[in-house]
Amino acid sequence: MKKSAEHIRDYKGPAIFSFGFRPFFMGGAVMAALVPLLTANALYRGTVFETASPLFSWHGHEMTFGYLAAIISGFVLTAIPNWTGRLPLLGWPLAALFGLWLAGRLSIAVSTVIDPWIVALIDSSFMFVLNAFMWREVIAGKNWRNAPICILIFLFALGNTLWHVDLLHGGAGSVGVRWSLAVAAVLITLIGGRITPSFTHNWLVKNKRLPIEAIFSWFDKVAIAVLSAGLASWFFAPQNIVTGYLLLFASALHILRLLRWKGWRTIAEPTVFILHIGYAWLCAAILLMGASVMAPVTFPATAALHALTAGAIGVMTLAVMTRASLGHTGRPLSANGSTLFIYALINIGAVLRVTAIWAPIDYGAIVALSSLSWSAAFLLFIASYGPSLMRPRIPARLSN
Repeated sequence: MKKSAEHIRDYKGPAIFSFGFRPFFMGGAVMAALVPLLTANALYRGTVFETASPLFSWHGHEMTFGYLAAIISGFVLTAIPNWTGRLPLLGWPLAALFGLWLAGRLSIAVSTVIDPWIVALIDSSFMFVLNAFMWREVIAGKNWRNAPICILIFLFALGNTLWHVDLLHGGAGSVGVRWSLAVAAVLITLIGGRITPSFTHNWLVKNKRLPIEAIFSWFDKVAIAVLSAGLASWFFAPQNIVTGYLLLFASALHILRLLRWKGWRTIAEPTVFILHIGYAWLCAAILLMGASVMAPVTFPATAALHALTAGAIGVMTLAVMTRASLGHTGRPLSANGSTLFIYALINIGAVLRVTAIWAPIDYGAIVALSSLSWSAAFLLFIASYGPSLMRPRIPARLSN
């Protein structure tokens, strides 16, 4: 049976469709860069592009089901061959799947002139098609260990359907976005909680340093279960005091989980250390979510929400995007100056957005600076990594 590496080498089409991370990381980065800038422009210059949903509803939808969905897709399409031992999706099937994602973006953009049910069908179908492909590969490869990720991707896809149903019934779509952001947080605990200690362990071993324990244990299961319960309560009963206690308890467990990985020992390698920073943002987000339930005046819900979105999701996705793009295009797994600048910009943008509500200066100015910093991080990713994503992988003998 042909191996994945041989399958990719035999591919003769455009390099952008030679592996799942290539088109989806590029497409997701474009969305992440443009959406905040378009939103800020609409707010501060009064230039409003018309869609069937209100501005902030459109913003939340495209950042969740445009940008984040694309990065999740790029990751799982790249990881599945390693999980299952089966061949990767490439060529025209990958191009067709990316085209379906793109069709969703276009249908939302012109949603004022298309029947809303057609928009919902086009836009919602992408993640369900991806999920069906995932299940096919996991079942064929008998890789039941990753079935929970398939379930979470299905739940994430369901959030997009909820967004459209809410909109069709006169709502703003916040229910669907809230649902899928909760699912995304659990995905970070599973995927981030798998790759962060693993890459840390491998880097320490490679550099002849005392390794950490990277085995998934009962403690990890308890931490994920408590967070899942807290997020479910956050979705169904966001103001209930039980929700607050669950989230605060979950934050303590995940802080302990992060400390067990000893990320400070990897500060010499930013492509590993940034994963720890991304997970630290998740811990901060959970803590602020719990605090916003217990003391909503002191800790506004918007700060907690952006700690999750701008912080945990933004930093963790760029961490995965840079590392996967380097490794799978045959380049050294080390951060150059532009990569360090990307990491700095995304974290600065997150800090500004989360703390804007408490800042002693103009709130709008801080939010605008945050948007510029966030978008600049993804624009720099496009400029720095785009050429390698568009070109064939460097042969091993040239990349060493």
